[in-house]
Amino acid sequence: MEPYSRRDQITVLFRAALHAADPYEAVRLYTGHILSVYENEAFQKLIVIGFGKAASPMMKAIMDDLGERVRAGIIITKYGHVDLRDKNDFIEVYEAGHPLPDENGVKGTEEVINLLKETDGNTLVLCLISGGGSALLVSPLSGITLREKQKATELLLNAGADIFELNTLRKHISLVKGGRLAEIAYPKRVISLILSDVIGDRLDVIASGPTVPDRTSYRDAVKIIERYGLSNAMPRSITDTLARGIKGLVPETPKESSPVFEKVENIIVGSNKSAINAVRDRAVISGFETSIVSSEIQGEARFIGKWLARKALELKASRVPDEKICLISGGETTVTVRGKGMGGRNMELALSFALEIEGKSGITFLSAGTDGTDGPTDAAGAVVDGETVRKAKALGMNPEEYLENNDSYHFFQKVGGLLMSGPTGTNVMDIQIALLNE
Repeated sequence: MEPYSRRDQITVLFRAALHAADPYEAVRLYTGHILSVYENEAFQKLIVIGFGKAASPMMKAIMDDLGERVRAGIIITKYGHVDLRDKNDFIEVYEAGHPLPDENGVKGTEEVINLLKETDGNTLVLCLISGGGSALLVSPLSGITLREKQKATELLLNAGADIFELNTLRKHISLVKGGRLAEIAYPKRVISLILSDVIGDRLDVIASGPTVPDRTSYRDAVKIIERYGLSNAMPRSITDTLARGIKGLVPETPKESSPVFEKVENIIVGSNKSAINAVRDRAVISGFETSIVSSEIQGEARFIGKWLARKALELKASRVPDEKICLISGGETTVTVRGKGMGGRNMELALSFALEIEGKSGITFLSAGTDGTDGPTDAAGAVVDGETVRKAKALGMNPEEYLENNDSYHFFQKVGGLLMSGPTGTNVMDIQIALLNE
C-alpha cells in the first residue's frame, strides 16, 4: 500500500509546478541585472509598474532587493491577489476586474499613464507583467466605453476565441496595449520582466504586449470578429474604430521598426515550460516513468479531455506490471459556452476526461489553473479517476448533461473532486497530470 492517496500524490506534483512558477523568486533572479543597468547607465530614479495576477509578489521581490532606489510604483492586480502584509508606502495598489475589465482597472491605468508622462530621462522604468494583464491594464481608445470593451471581451470569450485572437482585438481598441505603453514611455529606458501565460511564450500576446512590437493589424481584428460571426453583435463603436483603423484614420499599433522600442528590453522570467519540467522532475524522484505530452495544449477543453484520456488508456494498456507512469501537459484550452451552468476550462476538461475513463482503475487525472482560479469560480480545477462518473450516476446525476450545460463546477461540487488552492500569486496557464499506477 502506498503512503499517500493518489489524490495526495497528484496534488503534490501540482504544487511542484506552482513552486517552479513562483513569481517572487523568478523576479529576484533578475534584480542584479536591473541594478547593473541602473548604475551603469547612471539613472537617478527607479519607478515600477506591475500589472497582472502576479503583480503583488513580483513587486515584493523588487522592493525587497531594490526598494531603496524605488521612487514610485503602481500595481494593478485581480481582486484577492494582494497580500496586505506586502503593501508599501511607495506603491499604489489597485485591485480590479478579471477576465472582464472594470472601473478600478481604468483608474489604475490612468495613474500608470500619468506616472510615465511625469517622469524624466533620469528615470529607469521597470514593468512587471504577468497573466491577466490584458484585462487589468485597461484604457479604451477614444470613443469606446468600458462597457463596450467588456461586451466585446465577453462575446469573444463565450464564442471560444483563444488568447491570441482575444488579444488581437484588445490591442486595437486600447491606448496601452500592443506596444502603446512603450510608446507612452518613449524615449525612457524600459525593462519588462514577464511571467508568460500564453502558448509559445509570444511576447506580443502576453498581457497583449504593452511594451512589445505588435505583429497584428486592425484588419486581423476584423477577421477574428467575422470568423466567430460577431459582426452584428459587436458594439458599433468598436467596429467603427476598426474600420477607421483599416483606412488609416486611426494610428496603427507600433511595429518592429518603430523607434519607441530602441530602449526597451523584454525578458521572460517564468513560463508553463518551467512548471511542467518541475512536475517531471518531482515525478521522476517519486519513481514514475514520465512523459511530457506538450506545453502548448490548446483547443476546445472537452475535446482535449477526451484526447488526453485516450492517450492515458493506451499507455495503461501497454505498460509493464508495476510500472508507474506520469503523463504531463500544459497550455490553455478554450470553452465554447452553450449552456447556462458554471465552470471553467480545467473542470470541463477534467469532466470530459472522467467520462472517457469511467470504470477504469489505476488512472488519476488533474487539470488546474496555476493562478488558482478556473473561470468565474473559487476552484483551480478538478481531480478525477475511474470512479468519478460511476459515483455521479449512483447519485442520480447525468454527467453528459452537466458537460453540455457547461456546469462542471456544480458537477464536482456534488460528486467531489474540486481542487481548491486559493489565489496562488502566479499565472503560467494550466497544468494537466495523469498518474497511471495500480
